[in-house]
Amino acid sequence: MAEITLSNSLKMPQIQLGTFRTRGPDVAVAVSAAIECGYRGIDTATVYRNHKDIADILESALPKFNLSRKDIFITSKLSPRQHGREQCRTAVSEALSELRTDYLDLFLIHWPGVQKLPVDHPDNRKLRLESWNAMEELYTAGVLKSIGVSNFTADHLEDLIQNSNIVPHVNQVELHPHYPQTHLVEYCRKKNIHLQAYSSLGQNGVNSELLWSKEVSEIADRIQKTPAQVLLRWGVLQGYTVLPKSVNPEHIKSNFDLDFCLPDIDMHKLNRLHENECKKYAWNPETIQ
Repeated sequence: MAEITLSNSLKMPQIQLGTFRTRGPDVAVAVSAAIECGYRGIDTATVYRNHKDIADILESALPKFNLSRKDIFITSKLSPRQHGREQCRTAVSEALSELRTDYLDLFLIHWPGVQKLPVDHPDNRKLRLESWNAMEELYTAGVLKSIGVSNFTADHLEDLIQNSNIVPHVNQVELHPHYPQTHLVEYCRKKNIHLQAYSSLGQNGVNSELLWSKEVSEIADRIQKTPAQVLLRWGVLQGYTVLPKSVNPEHIKSNFDLDFCLPDIDMHKLNRLHENECKKYAWNPETIQ
């Protein structure tokens, strides 16, 4: 399985199971299928409200596959309503309790803004810096094995770096051929911040404009792969971690089967898709001060 080495030398699986909007019995189906076919990373968050479901299935599935906690890379994220030094520390404690673990492999600030605060309110900056300070302390203590952010722009990152001791190990953001975020990617590479890509297929599931675009479909047909595999492979070849989400065991398996050749000519076509249609599908953090 391909791994990424973060700036602190921690190794992380490059393909991880996304669990956004996966709850209840679907969690057991998805996680069990993922572990069986080789996934060793699970991406969750406080706002996904599935920590306990994930803990339940890991408790039963890991022994079945002769695995233990150390074999699974678990990521969670700070809710926007829990920004601030003490609130962040409490949030980490709650996540550890719900996931039934004494450490997290990666913990991210989910959003640069604070829930219910106006986007231009100065407390957005103040409280996210407090959150980061708390995460630095928990990282130093070994409770968090790596720390990072999600949905941060280059400006958010620069401000954070200038006012903290640890450069984020990860920035998890929307990245795909319709929204390649070239400036942010260049900035993160310069700062040695690893990029995780979410919404690799666009959004709206089977109705995704990106997933079923003419160009992606033609490439998929020609190399005999699914459109999802083409887009995920694009992310892998860019060096990103990808976080495919599904509750269908067949899709989970095919989303993991990304060790194939995507010809240079096809990568070139995908890299130029945004020139005709540059589209952001998820939330926009650029207005957050």
